[in-house]
Amino acid sequence: MSVLIAIGVLALLIVVHELGHFAAARWQSIHVNRFSIGFGPALAKYQGKETEYALRAIPLGGYVGFPDDDPDSQIPNNDPDLLRNRPVFDRAIVISAGVIANLIFAYFLLVTQVATVGFPQINYQEGVIIPEVFTAENSVAKQAGIQAGDIVLAINDQPLGASQNAIIDFRDIIQSSPAQPLKLTIKRPTETIDLIVTPELGSDGQGKIGVRLAPNGEETRLKADNFGQAFSLGAGEFQRLILLTVQGFGQLVSNFKDSVQQVAGPVKIVEYGAAIARNDAGNLFQFAALISINLAVINILPLPALDGGQLVFLLIEALVGKPLPTKLQDNIMQTGLVLLLGLGVFLIVRDTANLAVFQDLFQ
Repeated sequence: MSVLIAIGVLALLIVVHELGHFAAARWQSIHVNRFSIGFGPALAKYQGKETEYALRAIPLGGYVGFPDDDPDSQIPNNDPDLLRNRPVFDRAIVISAGVIANLIFAYFLLVTQVATVGFPQINYQEGVIIPEVFTAENSVAKQAGIQAGDIVLAINDQPLGASQNAIIDFRDIIQSSPAQPLKLTIKRPTETIDLIVTPELGSDGQGKIGVRLAPNGEETRLKADNFGQAFSLGAGEFQRLILLTVQGFGQLVSNFKDSVQQVAGPVKIVEYGAAIARNDAGNLFQFAALISINLAVINILPLPALDGGQLVFLLIEALVGKPLPTKLQDNIMQTGLVLLLGLGVFLIVRDTANLAVFQDLFQ
């Protein structure tokens, strides 16, 4: 059931994006002949008065089609309501409307969450929890006597403090101190002790001790007292998620080698969403908002087959006074679409192979 919920969330966000394009076109009386969720063969379709609505087999997005280049269209080429015959600004509205729809939808998802179930928050306490010590025989942490459930209060008498930065500070010190003995001040239920641990040099040149880290604190819920506060808190969280998304893309560009494995396709997104649905369905609002913002940012990138790529064509047209040759635009967009679909298929195969159920089959 949780998997179906996650799939439904992802499908809804795609529908919202395409509805943005569709609504912007129809609002301007621009002809639309296709509204499709997915690519490839149609699983189900309905022919409206002018528009064909379809659900297709490959779940890698969707598209809104226009009759401009449809050889079977009965609409005259000089019809002012064809997309290509509209001014650049009108076309820019249609192309950018999907991104705008995703952003608006994300904001209202966050407002809804904080007005109903609230945002999860952590009341931080001093230190960092070690919920797991890796059991490898050469685990540095195991050899030093570190145990699951230990709370690290300080490193070399430097307190980690009570904040979300405690984990970052702890990790930075460990990674920057390979082969250097470190004194950890550890709190246990009945005592506080000091242990000496010497991080080993990892293959990436950084120190590691073989533990998993978690923040030390209790989760609470921040819930708005009224609608005004809900919109305000929603705006703050919306801004935070946008900043995180932009920073994530920036890290992907600047540190591609180390970040590329974190790129998630539809399967991984559904896996994350299903886990959230199982553990705390209230956080699905925040999850959906984050994915919606990611869809917006991805689509606005100036790459072929994406909305940003089409906006680049419009910008060139506005600057030089005429559009690029249609054949050139088509070739660029088709190449981009093939690459995009190829990337999507690769991510689906990779993420599916990494699912626990498949890992168990081959062990």
